[in-house]
Amino acid sequence: MKKQNLGDILKSKSYPGRGIVLGRSEDGTKAAAAYFIMGRSVNSRNRIFVSDGSGLRTQAFDESRMEDPSLIIYAPVRVLGTKTIITNGDQTDTVYEGMDRQLTFEQSLRSREFEPDGPNYTPRISGIIHLQDKDFNYALSILKSADGNPESVNRYTFSYSPAVAGCGHFISTYVDDGSPLPSFEGEPLPVEIPDSLEEFTGLIWDSLNEENKVSLFVRYIDIATGRYETKIVNKNK
Repeated sequence: MKKQNLGDILKSKSYPGRGIVLGRSEDGTKAAAAYFIMGRSVNSRNRIFVSDGSGLRTQAFDESRMEDPSLIIYAPVRVLGTKTIITNGDQTDTVYEGMDRQLTFEQSLRSREFEPDGPNYTPRISGIIHLQDKDFNYALSILKSADGNPESVNRYTFSYSPAVAGCGHFISTYVDDGSPLPSFEGEPLPVEIPDSLEEFTGLIWDSLNEENKVSLFVRYIDIATGRYETKIVNKNK
């Protein structure tokens, strides 16, 4: 597939749900990662991203308005040595703990499935960046129901090695809005990755549906040193 402009993809959708983008900056020196969340309910929209050491967690913006935290409060980002793990749920911990026991990314996710939120059965999407030998590779995973049938889990892992300069891949929980919400289909979409953290952050945030967007996390990691820059944007302030 030909690389697309991520902004154009996002502008064409009112509700892709949650999304992960992993890739490499155009100059080849940075590993890029982004994760956004959206919400339609009051409970889903009542959230912010906050830093948690080298990782990230979601938090209620107004604790008095929080209802069911089970699927919306979690750590989307954790770092294990040279590995950065990003997911749309508490499977971040599953991947972290599994890989800490020397399981692979894919093996770590075998104990998990889609979210128990029928009739949507929201997919669990996950990604990992692994820095190694002054370079890196990345992978994306989706665990989804079999075309809305909760009796069967479809598991897909997409690996990219070595990461190509100026290219990334985007995956989201949903194709777009709907009832029930239609799960993402096909391979992650190849997208352009700019050199600038600020530019990439602005591109994503400004392209997300204004009514439904909630929070955005973007990180650029220097491949040579492992040092990183992070940008967090919250609609709730």
